[in-house]
Amino acid sequence: MRSKVYIFLILVAALFAVDQYVKFLFVDGFGIDGECISLVLAYNKGVAFSMFAFLDENLKYIQIGMLIVGIIYLAINKDMFSDYYIPVAILFAGGISNIFDRFIHAGVVDYVYWHCGFDFAIFNLADVLIDIAVVWMIYINYQNEKRLKA
Repeated sequence: MRSKVYIFLILVAALFAVDQYVKFLFVDGFGIDGECISLVLAYNKGVAFSMFAFLDENLKYIQIGMLIVGIIYLAINKDMFSDYYIPVAILFAGGISNIFDRFIHAGVVDYVYWHCGFDFAIFNLADVLIDIAVVWMIYINYQNEKRLKA
């Protein structure tokens, strides 16, 4: 179990660092205007699709509270941590990075803008990490349920 905690912490730190480095590039002026996908800086004051932007400064504290509840839950349910530690590390890295942005930039640094055929959301690497983590956790849960039924 101790090795899983170390892997968890290293993965969170590494992914956080990579995400923050990429965001730094965009804050520092990097950008590419493409035909379907543009890499442009935008600050998102809300969550996905700018929802809950009206919560303003309170949003980051709500997200920190959610993170703390998740940590407590995993500390109590060690078996769940053992099964899901890698996708949870990916999820936490993305979440922590976006929360960090709210303190440093007063909004999440987004930069991938899809506009081919229709305008889609603008997002960042942390958002992709969160999506990957959720899909991975659903897959693990599906595999566990399938194994229990067999």
